[in-house]
Amino acid sequence: MPAEVRILAAVLIELQKFAAVNIAHECCGLLAGRDGTITKVLPAANAAANPATSYEIAPEDVFRLIREIRESGLQMMGIYHSHPRGKNEPSARDIELAYYPGAAYFIIAPAGVPPEDVSRRAETQSPVRAFSIREGASTELDIRAV
Repeated sequence: MPAEVRILAAVLIELQKFAAVNIAHECCGLLAGRDGTITKVLPAANAAANPATSYEIAPEDVFRLIREIRESGLQMMGIYHSHPRGKNEPSARDIELAYYPGAAYFIIAPAGVPPEDVSRRAETQSPVRAFSIREGASTELDIRAV
């Protein structure tokens, strides 16, 4: 996976809106595109036992969304979820459950960095960050809005 992920600017805005509307729960879904650029958001219901602090896309939703992606002539390129009350970086659970090593994992924090973590504000580029997660390790990807 390249150190950069290309995504339509409108898709980034859509992700931030989903996270802001669903502030009580983690929102989640798949991201699709073609020719190396993410062009479509496919929201999913959060089926986690505690959707306020974790996310899970039900297997039947994953299959349905991937079928929709293929029928549209696109490729599954990413997975997104929000951290409404936390930092927009992968948690230990996010890393443990990252089953798609070829996907970019987008994490949205509606407010960027929580107010109590002022020391990190200067480091945070955006309320949306992307990561490659492979073999138990995460690497931040540069997001290139197009």
